[in-house]
Amino acid sequence: MARLNDQRLVTVSIMLATVMQVLDTTIANVALPHMQGSLSASTDQITWVLTSYIVAAAIMTPTVGFMASRLGRRRLFLWSVAGFTVASGLCGLSASLDQMVMFRILQGVFGAALVPLSQSVLLDAYPVEKHGQAMAIWGMGVMVGPILGPTLGGWLTEWYSWRWVFYINLPFGLLAFAGIWLSVSETETRKVRFDVMGFAYLGLAIGAFQLMLDRGEQVQWFESFEIQLEAVLALLGLYLFVVHSLTRKDPFIDPALFKDRNFVTGLVFIFVVGIILLATMALLPPFLQQWKDYPAVTTGLVLAPRGLGSMFSMMLVGRLMRTRLDPRVLVITGLLFITFSLHEMAGFTLEVSRNTLIWTGVLQGLGLGLVFVPASALTYATLNPSLRTEGASLFSLSRNLGSSVGISIMTAMLSRNLWINQQQLGEHLQLGPWLSQGLPMKEMVGSVPAAVYQTLLSQAAEISYMNDFRLLMWINMAAIPLVFLLRHQRRV
Repeated sequence: MARLNDQRLVTVSIMLATVMQVLDTTIANVALPHMQGSLSASTDQITWVLTSYIVAAAIMTPTVGFMASRLGRRRLFLWSVAGFTVASGLCGLSASLDQMVMFRILQGVFGAALVPLSQSVLLDAYPVEKHGQAMAIWGMGVMVGPILGPTLGGWLTEWYSWRWVFYINLPFGLLAFAGIWLSVSETETRKVRFDVMGFAYLGLAIGAFQLMLDRGEQVQWFESFEIQLEAVLALLGLYLFVVHSLTRKDPFIDPALFKDRNFVTGLVFIFVVGIILLATMALLPPFLQQWKDYPAVTTGLVLAPRGLGSMFSMMLVGRLMRTRLDPRVLVITGLLFITFSLHEMAGFTLEVSRNTLIWTGVLQGLGLGLVFVPASALTYATLNPSLRTEGASLFSLSRNLGSSVGISIMTAMLSRNLWINQQQLGEHLQLGPWLSQGLPMKEMVGSVPAAVYQTLLSQAAEISYMNDFRLLMWINMAAIPLVFLLRHQRRV
């Protein structure tokens, strides 16, 4: 019974830390307009509140394996939770944009280790036959957190203040710290040499790539010298990292990781899942608020069932994976659920009902839960336990990069298609002369009926969103063949 209680405390403590970190990837988004006024920042400047956190976390994620070896996993976990909690409080107290960006960077630095460490600690806390259950618990926090983040952030901002978006982390951080202190055992430390150049090259590649993805839409992508420079730096950093790793005896990332077929396949697979996970959530809120005139609270309520669907399927999968059922069957079933939901979303018009929005969201949530849990377990099924922490950091990095790529591609396509569709529809309505002049709405009233112009914009947006959802459907289907590369260790 004592062991069971310890296992429960480990699970609760780790989930608190996990949810706290993943919530911060999306919870601040809806509060940006309120921060902008308080911090006297421009529209372009305030986006650094998001960018600074994402880039710092991305750069520091690959270092988790090294730091856990040198400091011990428990000690690193405690320092990370404490640092993230303190940085959250400082973000809430920020009086200027400079302070906010600096403290968000600290949040990213300390928060980078939380998700990889939580995954590796949970895998060690549960026996092999319960790894599916462990990944189901972990997956709830990782996947439901980003989905519920905007809803919680909007509620806190509306009823309290944008500062509570950060203050909410304080009680969770304290509870997580206490629980980890009491329940998580320390691992052996090893004197591993830090590959400074390997880290520098990889950090340059990841940082430049994240900046390119995050800033591209704001500065017209490759028409901007900034994006061109970031693309060159990302490719240069990646090239130097690969060459350096192949010529060094003890490279920054252990080459043994890439000899495991399941792990390498899992990295590619979770990259694709990352695209679907957050790209959909990046498209739906503006679709509902801007084009269907849903208030923020209603939008949050309509999207919330998606998270409930994920939670239900993850609890179900945790039980199914303790049977003799091949987990690859669950993954493929989940991918088919997601494919069908995206197929339905590719037919969304501006007259789509709330019931349709909800049931397609629930279906997609069910599919994501069926995919994420067994895919995570299969990724580590044949990996040496000594490589789990380093492997978990790369797994988290791959998922986050996939999310960044997905959001950037879908947002860029949406803007481009919106403009193209507007021109094409305008030609059919013989509104070309007005549209080509780029006249604002107020100047078009009188020469072209405002209602007609608004209808044209709505129809252009409708087609653009359909195209994005259809592309996501094809990307999701492209992941199905990868499932057959994952080996399943059958129980005897």
